[in-house]
Amino acid sequence: MELTSAIPGRLETINTFKDDGGSVAAVFPIHYPRALLRAFDILPVEVWGPPGVDPSQGASQLQPYICSLVHNMLAFLKTGGLKITDYLIVPHTCDSLQGFGSILIDFVSPRQPVIPIYIPRGRRDSDVDFFAAEFAAIYTRLQEITSRSPSDEEIMGCILREEQADMLLAKLHKQRDGLPFSDLQYYRFIRTREYLPAENFSQLAQETLSQAGESQRNSGIPIILSGIVPEPMSLFETITDLGGMVVADDLAGCGRRLYPTGKSEEPFQRMAESIIHAPPDPTRGNSLQERLDHLLNLQNISGAKGVVFYNIKFCEPELFDLPILRKGLREAGVPSIPIEVDVNDPFSQQTITRLEAFLETIE
Repeated sequence: MELTSAIPGRLETINTFKDDGGSVAAVFPIHYPRALLRAFDILPVEVWGPPGVDPSQGASQLQPYICSLVHNMLAFLKTGGLKITDYLIVPHTCDSLQGFGSILIDFVSPRQPVIPIYIPRGRRDSDVDFFAAEFAAIYTRLQEITSRSPSDEEIMGCILREEQADMLLAKLHKQRDGLPFSDLQYYRFIRTREYLPAENFSQLAQETLSQAGESQRNSGIPIILSGIVPEPMSLFETITDLGGMVVADDLAGCGRRLYPTGKSEEPFQRMAESIIHAPPDPTRGNSLQERLDHLLNLQNISGAKGVVFYNIKFCEPELFDLPILRKGLREAGVPSIPIEVDVNDPFSQQTITRLEAFLETIE
């Protein structure tokens, strides 16, 4: 608890990095080459909305059926929320984010350079090659903007630093039951990977893991949380109050980004391998069978009694997979429940009642 209270926030981290002469990139969800940005002395700071923004500022350029994350991103940008950043990185994660990138380039024309990332949809060797070529193109773009040319050795040094942080993040997931954190404290901590420099995150992660021991968590009904991002974060307090406990997750912003170490000695290829071979993700085109097997493996390892699909309204990649995933889980004897949310809305009593009933059912 003392450790989490001492962690710097996004704004403090940004100001510190810029005071040391670095630049900052606002990075939209989900997958991107952290190490490549750091090789150019650019700190990636992720933007997941944020919640609590007036989405009407982006309504003139977005359809009402676009997810609230994208609505908030555009509104946050247009109202000056990202003025402290120097670059805008837009992965083409889904149709909504691809459209968002086009709006920035063709209509909004922000002060910052907009750099899209095209993501392959598969795990084939050709997908790795395509992604590596995409990273090489981003290198060339950053080289033109910054007049810097990091060497392969410099990029590889940044890759190794990020891989160390990713390995420690994976350990935090595996040893979560032995950490002196509530669910809310735990997710606040691991989500600092969204903005802390890798070396800072690794130091905090090592300090945290040194506190791990036997199970230090209160007993609760164990569940898996699946979806995009756990916003609003009061979700975890609600689950705890209802007697539940998150023992594993399949969240795009968390558990789906437990990147394995790449194998290649070529920097762009190694970064591509790491992302391509991460846990299955519908935004990367992984099959339903891969996703179902992954959920069942999480359930087997964690002892979860059920899965909560925590979906943002209108999130097509998640919603397309949901019926078949739930059917597969049901056939395997694992109950599940879908919950749809808007990141701007507080939990409704109806949602709380549905979650409470589900937990009582699986207890």
